Amino acid sequence: MSFKLSRIDRYIILKFLGTYVFAIALIISISVVFDINEKIDKFLQPNVPLKAIIVDYYFNFIPYFANLFSPLFTFIAVIFFTSKLADNSEIIAMLASGLSFRRLMVPYLISAAIIAGTTFLLNSYVIPPANTTRIKFQNKYIKNKEQLFARNVQVEVEPGVIAYFDRYDNRSKMGYKFSLEHFEDKKLISRLTAKSIKYDSLYQWTIIDYMIRDFEGMREHITQGTRKDTTLTIVPSDFLISASDCETMTTPQLKEYIDRQKKRGIANIQSFAIEYHKRYAAVMAAFILTVIGASLSSRKIKGGMGLNIGIGLGLSFSYILFTTVTSTFAINGYVSPMVAAWIPNIIYIFIAIFLYRRAPR
Repeated sequence: MSFKLSRIDRYIILKFLGTYVFAIALIISISVVFDINEKIDKFLQPNVPLKAIIVDYYFNFIPYFANLFSPLFTFIAVIFFTSKLADNSEIIAMLASGLSFRRLMVPYLISAAIIAGTTFLLNSYVIPPANTTRIKFQNKYIKNKEQLFARNVQVEVEPGVIAYFDRYDNRSKMGYKFSLEHFEDKKLISRLTAKSIKYDSLYQWTIIDYMIRDFEGMREHITQGTRKDTTLTIVPSDFLISASDCETMTTPQLKEYIDRQKKRGIANIQSFAIEYHKRYAAVMAAFILTVIGASLSSRKIKGGMGLNIGIGLGLSFSYILFTTVTSTFAINGYVSPMVAAWIPNIIYIFIAIFLYRRAPR
């Protein structure tokens, strides 16, 4: 059975997407002004080129910020234009003509699908490379948040081979008090200790002032040396983890990174797992918030569209706050990253169902 969009469907879709784009443009304009005001001292430094500010920073800042709050913009757009339709009695006219509220929701959900799909593609494949350029600009000219040091690093190089650094300095590419232990059937068969180790290039390391102890039953064989080139399938980025690193990875890269780090026993990857699950949760959030917004604002009320917009903003900001709180719980290890990303959606699904049942018929 074929489905054809009616004139009302096209009218609602254009209103929805037009208001969404307008809301993004308005909020982004305000955000850029505030951001320039905050960073103006840094931008006026003689070593900061104007082209880099515009192209490397703001051309990448705008899509990042817009995509970050896309669910909020979706919700505001629905609340605003639906309240206006209800205030002008257009919703009443549509329902009076025999159009059911369920059928009325079809163009809303089509619009939500367009926004959700576009947001996911941008978030998964387009914005991460742009974030790499933006973060490099921030680290070079504004404030360097790059992770340069690590302490008490323990990582599984490969099955049965465990590496340990007491301290690693990425500026000098040097690790200190290094050890490498080799196990077979949970039994230690070899242990290398070194005063320091230097990272040369991909998987290439130089061990300095080392001692190797090989165990054969009750016997032990010791080898010592001052310098030894070796191959270890780890790189500094495996344990020098910055909070913004997850924003520079595409979704497939993020999944691969999480799986690899889990196998190597690295624990501080919660922010990466949260980012991964949030990208999928944001798709469902677009539909949930659209249903809430349309159901809430489709009824003409005494307080006018201002009351609907106020209630809508309260719900949208509570959603963002709730998402932030659950993410904090996940980072601290109280809940899993997947649960943290999806709990707000699950709770707001019940709100959506409640408001949908109360919507005008």
